[in-house]
Amino acid sequence: MKRDTVVTKLRKLAENADVSNVDFLAVQVNLTDQDPGVFYVEVKDHKINIEPYDYHDRNCAISIKSDDFNKLISGKLDPIAAFTIGKLKVDGDVGKALDFSKLLK
Repeated sequence: MKRDTVVTKLRKLAENADVSNVDFLAVQVNLTDQDPGVFYVEVKDHKINIEPYDYHDRNCAISIKSDDFNKLISGKLDPIAAFTIGKLKVDGDVGKALDFSKLLK
């Protein structure tokens, strides 16, 4: 799955995300099998923004294959299990990565 397809799908999911209790969250997603495979998800002022760029002042970055990310956002892959078996890697605040995964449900 191409990055732009993933971003479009995630934007559609984000329309229903409840971010009313999130002050700030910035997660960069690195799709390891795509070039370019980078985009970010930012929650700021209780609004969610998803853009196909690097995010330098992020809380964390996650690295994952695009098929596994698709499974993650569709609920077919548990984020903790993915992290445990090495399908998902986190650089930075693991707690913020977990907060990000909760937004996807």
